Amino acid sequence: MLIKRSILSQLEAHMYRPEITMITGARQVGKTTIMNILREKLHAEDHKTLFFNLDYEKDYKYFSSQEVLLQKINLESGNDRIFVFIDELQRKENAGVFLKGIYDGAKHIKFIVSGSGSLELKENIHESLVGRKRVFELLPVSFEEFVDFRTGYRYQQNLKAYFDIEHEELLNFLHEYLTYGGYPVVVTENKKEEKYLLMNEIFSSYIQKDLSYLLNLDRPESFVKLIEWLSHTAGTGINYSTCSADIGLSLPTVKKYLWYAEHTFIIKSLTPFYSNKRKEISKSPVVYFFDLGMKNFAFGNFGAELSQLNAGQLFENFIFSILYQRVKNTNYRLHYWRTTDMAEVDFVITKGPDIIPVEVKFTHLDKDRFGRAFLSFITKYQPKTAYIVNVSARFSKTVDGTTIYVIPFYDLFYISLAGQ
Repeated sequence: MLIKRSILSQLEAHMYRPEITMITGARQVGKTTIMNILREKLHAEDHKTLFFNLDYEKDYKYFSSQEVLLQKINLESGNDRIFVFIDELQRKENAGVFLKGIYDGAKHIKFIVSGSGSLELKENIHESLVGRKRVFELLPVSFEEFVDFRTGYRYQQNLKAYFDIEHEELLNFLHEYLTYGGYPVVVTENKKEEKYLLMNEIFSSYIQKDLSYLLNLDRPESFVKLIEWLSHTAGTGINYSTCSADIGLSLPTVKKYLWYAEHTFIIKSLTPFYSNKRKEISKSPVVYFFDLGMKNFAFGNFGAELSQLNAGQLFENFIFSILYQRVKNTNYRLHYWRTTDMAEVDFVITKGPDIIPVEVKFTHLDKDRFGRAFLSFITKYQPKTAYIVNVSARFSKTVDGTTIYVIPFYDLFYISLAGQ
């Protein structure tokens, strides 16, 4: 059984737009599977399609020139409307300029292309195709998608009620997700030993193909050390000097490698929220992993019991993933807050003058006692709404004019970011 991805409906809606549909994401998150599903649906509607995978030499030969590719497309389409899928676009040098020339001169062709994050590292493809494409970011399987799959889609129309009722089963799913993450091949595999082998292959392929091959890193082993170092420090501010000394890389190289890791969908860095630059740290980002299984693998404890993992750190990273999905492609921005005297709030969501602090607790809160730093933030910035995300408790309290909502983590899928 395939995992149903929520992004599919957005992609289907874009199939009949003239712009290039561009699907980006890390290796093994399901880009090729999504493209094949789209192609099958187009076939069912009697549309002509053509599929190229640039990992295969037999397909790559058609990309020697724009003329050769056009000849092949027109041979298959008879100059009629056709949907052309190109998988692993990053394999083509100057892909942006290459597609731009065809797009501008052949309006009967609709392009659907995919590539890892490295396609934007390799060249300025986005600048080449400005106004001619829409980018869809495919991430690892979300917790909602994971639970839907694991419950056989029995509750997909009423998942919120399932979360509220089936607490014990829900917590088991949460523990599994925090342990293994959301790469599709890992999610669908039942054997623990095979899950480890699959994650090892994903990580090795990422280093060998996305980084060593495409980016020509001279020290891939140092990049691996960086990812391992980040797995231990996720959720805390990066000290570049400490990182440089621990790994044995220069500061410029550390920053370059961090940029690579972020633009290949392994990590995401958050910048600080501040209004007074003199009092709050403004230069050190906080890093989270896009996939918890990848984080645990880099840490060296993939597949361990949750009691042996840093569960609090994993849960905070998990909440980051939910918030990131909620704010991307919106006017909201996600930050963290930390002062020079180390008062901190895990996340701060902003939209213009609106500020929403979010604190994360991997426990069941049964009392309305809130942390000193959280209350300090409320006193200082006086937000209308604040959240404390925990495992299962749900209640609210007003403090200094701010309504503090204590909510179970799954409420984050449904609440309005502007307030309850």
